[in-house]
Amino acid sequence: MFDYQPRTRVVFGAGSFSTLGQVAKEFGKQKVLLVTDPGLKKAGHSDRAKSLLGDAGLNVAVFDDVAANPTTDDVDRCVAFAKEHQSELIIGLGGGSSMDCAKGANFLLTNGGRMHDYRGVGKATREMLPMIAVPTTSGTGSEAQSFAVIADAETHMKMPCGDPKAACKVAILDPELTITMPRSVAAATGIDAMTHAIESFVTRKRNPVSQMFASQAWQLLAKSFPIIMDQPENVEARGEMLLGAHLAGAAIENSMLGSAHATANPLSAHFHTVHGIAVGVMLPHIVRWNASEVGRLYRQLAMDAGWAERSDSPEQAAEALAEGFTGFLKLAGMPTNLSTAVAGGINDGMLQTLANEATQQWTATFNPRTMDAEAFQQVYRNAL
Repeated sequence: MFDYQPRTRVVFGAGSFSTLGQVAKEFGKQKVLLVTDPGLKKAGHSDRAKSLLGDAGLNVAVFDDVAANPTTDDVDRCVAFAKEHQSELIIGLGGGSSMDCAKGANFLLTNGGRMHDYRGVGKATREMLPMIAVPTTSGTGSEAQSFAVIADAETHMKMPCGDPKAACKVAILDPELTITMPRSVAAATGIDAMTHAIESFVTRKRNPVSQMFASQAWQLLAKSFPIIMDQPENVEARGEMLLGAHLAGAAIENSMLGSAHATANPLSAHFHTVHGIAVGVMLPHIVRWNASEVGRLYRQLAMDAGWAERSDSPEQAAEALAEGFTGFLKLAGMPTNLSTAVAGGINDGMLQTLANEATQQWTATFNPRTMDAEAFQQVYRNAL
């Protein structure tokens, strides 16, 4: 059984950013909150957004102080800013951090309380402000999801806060905006998007709709990732990456994620490891762990990437997928093990802490093969 409810209009194509003012005006609101980050301001994207919205006759207040992996403090500051400007429509411009902060602020602006009140699903009781998402990275697919992922400011552990009312009304996907990404950001976000496609394809909640999105996402991402690493200004490949990331986000919305993300979040909390690096290092080891349960599904993904044949056993194909994915990490110049990814290394005591915290991550409950603390500790050891 599944319940598929598409909630987001998608405007895709090179140059589609120019429609922002027109699209925003259709909501009949006057006061717009633009949520972005300092890097987007430096790249000129936020100024262009403000100009497009201004040309459409809208009043724009720009909150451009979003940090990577936004915390509850970031959301609180955004909420205070939005209240000051009496915002009626929200636009999230940037990577997953900007979009998550914008969605988090929407929860509090309309429903009150604090982010901790919305951890989980369906805890908002009032309608939210309309939101438009304009991703500038090909990574999180946040524009396709009804979740805001916000870190607790004290523990730095991420909280998934989801509600159908938080879904974006419109997503504008313009590959031209992604060309300004530094190579390291393009690499980390691209790897993140691929982990979304791979994990959502095999979760316990998988269904025909989520697998359709995940499969198409994987095919687009696996094809175009090597191209953008070599040809960063290739707009066609950038478009495939952006659309692939969006479709992977849509897959998450319908089937959730697994233990690669459960293992990554504690790494980011304790060592400030970039999310794309953390999930990238851990995914091959989770694939190997899950092979006994979903090796046949992994074989399909490995075949789609040209890494396996139908005659391969599920275990062989899972290993081919893990090795092929590791090849992408190497191509991007990213760490392939925790010893490289985490400065100073990880001692036995910390491995136990990481494993215990991984068991508490919501995404772990959707992993196709059950994992307890001992299993998580073994997977972390395998990744060293």
